[in-house]
Amino acid sequence: MTVPDSRRAVVLYVAAGASFAALAARGLTVPLYAHDLGASRFEVGALFSVSTLAAAVLSLPSGILVDRFGARALLGISFILAAGSQLATAATTTVPPLFLWQVVGGLAGGAQQAALFSAVTEFASGSRLGRSMGWLTFSMQAGFFLGPSIAGIALRWIDVRTDIAVTTALFLFAIPGALVASGTRQHEGRGLSLRAPLQALIGQRSFLPVTIGLIAATLVWGTIGAFLPVFGKEALGLPSSQVGYLLALQAVVNGISRLPGGRLVDRARHRWPIVFVGVIVWSATCVVLGHLTGFVGPAVVLAIGTPFMATAFVAMGVVFADLSAASTRGVTMGMYGTILFLGLSAGPLTFGPLVQTFGYAAGFTACAAVATALAIVMAGFHAEPLRRRSEAPLPPPAPGT
Repeated sequence: MTVPDSRRAVVLYVAAGASFAALAARGLTVPLYAHDLGASRFEVGALFSVSTLAAAVLSLPSGILVDRFGARALLGISFILAAGSQLATAATTTVPPLFLWQVVGGLAGGAQQAALFSAVTEFASGSRLGRSMGWLTFSMQAGFFLGPSIAGIALRWIDVRTDIAVTTALFLFAIPGALVASGTRQHEGRGLSLRAPLQALIGQRSFLPVTIGLIAATLVWGTIGAFLPVFGKEALGLPSSQVGYLLALQAVVNGISRLPGGRLVDRARHRWPIVFVGVIVWSATCVVLGHLTGFVGPAVVLAIGTPFMATAFVAMGVVFADLSAASTRGVTMGMYGTILFLGLSAGPLTFGPLVQTFGYAAGFTACAAVATALAIVMAGFHAEPLRRRSEAPLPPPAPGT
């Protein structure tokens, strides 16, 4: 029996929330566990970066696989890999093997990102694409709230290592999403050529500015995300459970902001100002955060700055969707995931040495300055599609693509 698009969307949103809840719980517990095992600040940041680098490596190939085989199989495999890597992390007792399991988890995350975005954009209409993206990313952020909340509360009764293993059960709620995801093949053929769809994507004038904006946004987001758990313990002076609450609070604000943000993006004639303002405000948030202590101040600052960045990410996701055609949907969203994860990993790797040597405030400020400069460069282009698929039609895919 065919599942209606509306019900399929809801199940996919639940799957996104469940899988990202497990990812967010891991984002809290793995840095704390590594810290307990004796990892340095730079190593903690590097653990985040190797995961996102691995996700970046697989995002574009995952997009090709989605176009070639459909999203269903890829989602199922990625959920299995992610759960397996998390259980293996719980069984690890030294820092070096954690890098391997972070890589495996990152590969699974890259596949999930491309498959989920492709599955949703397949049935979302152009006039409601922003709202569909808003609901999808809202579900992801709901997961980012639930994951740290569950993990943080559990830390009152169990240790971090056990917490990592227990939160793996969240993937059980993602299984239905893999079952209802489309198995439609966008390409028929024997090859997996990238040349034609990539040329069509990169050749559009909106691709370069939205890429610059995405890198600017993810540099700051990745730096904060990588160091916030340990920053909360060392600089803010919070216990592990309160660090989890801080991450959960940010996720709540992030998720709630996606719904009105999607409506704003759908109505906006130009989307680059949304991205520009989001990067500037979140960069300022990053700078201020580095000079605070305690729980209330950081919570207020994150609650004020997060909605701007959340709306910017919705806008960038919609612009990438606008750049795709039915036959290149997976490749386009795979490229989006590649750039996103590269930016997330570049932040901690680039500014981690500053954090290690000069402290969190110096590292956060330097990151914000670079992101602001990139946002100014992006704003100089003033080029993007006004409405879905408004640019020149993409050429037909080469045989086997």
